[in-house]
Amino acid sequence: MALPERPPSAPAASAYHRIIAGSTIAVMIGTLASMILGFAREVVNAQYFGEHWELDAFLVAAIVPTLVFGVFNGSLVTALVPVFSGYFARNEPEEAWRLSSTVINALVIVLSLCALVGWFAAPLIVRVVAAGFPPNEVDVTAHMTRIMMPTIIATSIAGVLQALLNAQQRYRAASLQGLALNICAIAGVLVLFKTYGIFGLVFGTAIGSVAQLVVQLPSYVRRCRYRFVLDLRHPGFTHLFAILGPIVIGSAVGQVNLLFDKYFASTLEPGNIAAMQYATKVVGFPQQLFAAAIATVIFPILSAHYASNDERSLRGMASSGLRMTALITIPAALGLIVLAQPIISVLFERGAFNYGDLTRTAGAMQFYAVGLLGLAANMVLTRCFFATRDSRTPVLVASFVMVENVACSALLVHPFGINGLATANSLSSLTEAAVLIALLQRRIGAVEGGIFGASVWRITVAAAAMGLAAYLTNAILWHDEGAIWQHTATLAVDLLAGGAVFFGVGTLLRVRELATLLAMAAEYVGRRAARAARA
Repeated sequence: MALPERPPSAPAASAYHRIIAGSTIAVMIGTLASMILGFAREVVNAQYFGEHWELDAFLVAAIVPTLVFGVFNGSLVTALVPVFSGYFARNEPEEAWRLSSTVINALVIVLSLCALVGWFAAPLIVRVVAAGFPPNEVDVTAHMTRIMMPTIIATSIAGVLQALLNAQQRYRAASLQGLALNICAIAGVLVLFKTYGIFGLVFGTAIGSVAQLVVQLPSYVRRCRYRFVLDLRHPGFTHLFAILGPIVIGSAVGQVNLLFDKYFASTLEPGNIAAMQYATKVVGFPQQLFAAAIATVIFPILSAHYASNDERSLRGMASSGLRMTALITIPAALGLIVLAQPIISVLFERGAFNYGDLTRTAGAMQFYAVGLLGLAANMVLTRCFFATRDSRTPVLVASFVMVENVACSALLVHPFGINGLATANSLSSLTEAAVLIALLQRRIGAVEGGIFGASVWRITVAAAAMGLAAYLTNAILWHDEGAIWQHTATLAVDLLAGGAVFFGVGTLLRVRELATLLAMAAEYVGRRAARAARA
């Protein structure tokens, strides 16, 4: 594709920022409650289960639904959004309804059979994924796996509904999926723990997986149309399979990394799988709240630009998305590294979660945080390729990175434990981001390379000043023997001090993404206040 050499004008770039920032803020607000409840779920798990082997067993049992959710749900959303966006851009909604109904009906048939096979194969699956588990843990984990297996149907159909709504630039209902899952998981533990122990978490999570579909149904019924049809010859179905195959492979490659993480961690002492879960949950907070929101917002817009041959806007939107991602993830990564122990202490150090669990989890989190920028950038970069109907390039890169991750994990796991696994993950994420951004620039032209590099440099300097301020503040105020409220207050002061320094230094350095984000936040709040006043 030949793209113009001239970068977008300042007004055009500002418009891209306004589109991304405004919609991203709306998505972030819609998903914030889900993220907070996700942390609440981990806090509850830490309170009741700490890093005991039962939680390791649950996390392994959840791997099959997690794999299916990552492969089918994530792949379907990624593949279907550009297809549906094309139909809506051409004002052909009936074709979108017929295609989506065909996909839903096909999934119900295929995944019902898969769930049945998985139910019988549960013991074998556990022995493969967690080779280091003793026989009694294998039996318990297989029982959990059988309970979780039917949820793969609901989570996959939820992906189709999300794609339909996102293609119409409707994000609110899909952002409630995490909220529904976390409420049910927390309720399962709080209500059923005394009777069922760890199985209260299993039952709650299974119900929550179904709830992810249910919360989208009202919006789906209002905006979409279901057809009782299985049109396997639909042109869109043929086109979907042409681009879905590489995307499924790419998603599967990413999920294989999770399998190997569980495999290697199962050979260590009990509790390491749980420690990895807590650490990745905290590191994933900025990724899911900010980077995922940015990727969600720009994906259908990028697809629409490509469908309408608006190449200049396509490149401008990609550049803005990457710079907004860097604005969030660079300071977040430094903050997680500098304040690792205070953060884990405030979130989890109570009940069954002891000081040994704290140091193990905080150490792993620091190494995971190193790769946060790569993880977040990859979400945006892959959407850029998928929006241009190129699904092969990200798959090839992900396959190469998977090999790198497995090799590094095998080399580092025994000398360094889960810190070695975290390091392997971070190296792989950064490698993938570097390769993808180089290939993207070859495909669509320079993504405002000078502007992008200058923005990243300024953000990094501001984040370094933030990290130093947070570290010094914590060193002065933190006391290990303090109560939980004192630790919470100290962490809040650390974050406020670091945040103030970041905004101050960022303003002095003229980080324009920061100014744009603040302006869009103020504008969004102003619009909401005006609407409330009129009501």
